[in-house]
Amino acid sequence: MPAPPPAPRLTWWGHTWRVVLALLASLSVWALTLESLEEAGFADHPLTIWVLVGDPLLCLLVLAVVVVARRRFPLAVALGTALLTAVSPMAFGPATLALCSLATRRRPRELLLAGGTTVVAALVFEAVYPEPSPLPLWAAALLVTLFVAVVLAVGFSVGADRERLVSLEDRAETAEREQQARVAAARAAERTRIAREMHDVLAHRISLVAMHAGALTFRDDLPREQQAEVALTIEENAHLALRDLRDVLGVLRADSADPSLAPERPQPGLTDLPALVEEARATGTRVVLEEGVGTDVPATVGRTVYRITQEALTNARKHAPSCPVEVLVGGGPGEGVRVEVSNPLPVRPGSGLPGAGLGLLGLHERVDLLGGTLTHGVEGGRFVVRASLPWAA
Repeated sequence: MPAPPPAPRLTWWGHTWRVVLALLASLSVWALTLESLEEAGFADHPLTIWVLVGDPLLCLLVLAVVVVARRRFPLAVALGTALLTAVSPMAFGPATLALCSLATRRRPRELLLAGGTTVVAALVFEAVYPEPSPLPLWAAALLVTLFVAVVLAVGFSVGADRERLVSLEDRAETAEREQQARVAAARAAERTRIAREMHDVLAHRISLVAMHAGALTFRDDLPREQQAEVALTIEENAHLALRDLRDVLGVLRADSADPSLAPERPQPGLTDLPALVEEARATGTRVVLEEGVGTDVPATVGRTVYRITQEALTNARKHAPSCPVEVLVGGGPGEGVRVEVSNPLPVRPGSGLPGAGLGLLGLHERVDLLGGTLTHGVEGGRFVVRASLPWAA
């Protein structure tokens, strides 16, 4: 049988209420025993002196041993205190505490041994100490057995709760580690795909630009017509590189292992933002667009603005389908581009559509690669996605 989970460390209050309950139980049995001795006429019997003087001192000693050693030596302490209950009325409280603590380990053999010892000791106690109205042996054994079963059931339940709590904590830690691993893998995969596709597609164009630029640097004796021709070649290849970059971003998330997938259209930019808003409105989302950026915004910045807006509108449709969305885009050269997409928090939960939870993570990677910042969260009863992207003067 696997080892039980370690018991949690007790606070001073945890020790206190356990000791108080054990003392109250011991005092109850002690008082009943003393009353039975007096009614039986044993006031001058040596057993009475033992109950009045020796038994309380023994109880304090046993209780101290139980508090200190019951977790290190649970079976030995439970058996020892159970045997003492045969002659000591005040050992009842410490024995009950030790038996309940042993039951938290949930080991059937230990429970049968300790429980059986407790029942036998209780029957011996019935024979040693007189009772005003003694019960038949079978009735006394039944009552003691029922009491022991209740104590064992309580301890067994406590042990099960401890094991369940440890299991839940282990699952939570495992889930957190797996989530961190998934996030790290997603970031690495995103960067790897972008780097690989950019290298494969842009290396040829950039090499042509570098070659012609080097020719202009070293051949300052070229005629003006040839210089213009080389400059035109550089310009054309630069534009082609930008176009290829759009193509790369368009197929980054395509499954390259499936040859049936056709390449997507070039990535949209800032000029496609109104069409995106109209598409969202066509699906039933109320969108207000306020745009104050010129058409000469850098292509990479425009694409990032488009993607931020697209992801925010998608999340709004998922989690707040009945709420209006405000899209604010502004800025200019030198001050950068500011994007803010917000919507009120929904009164009812959204549709609960499944998602990988990596959309905002991908936006963080895009914005970080441009040297910008991206924040998202609840502000004043609204969920806000806010980004700031650089735009050189």
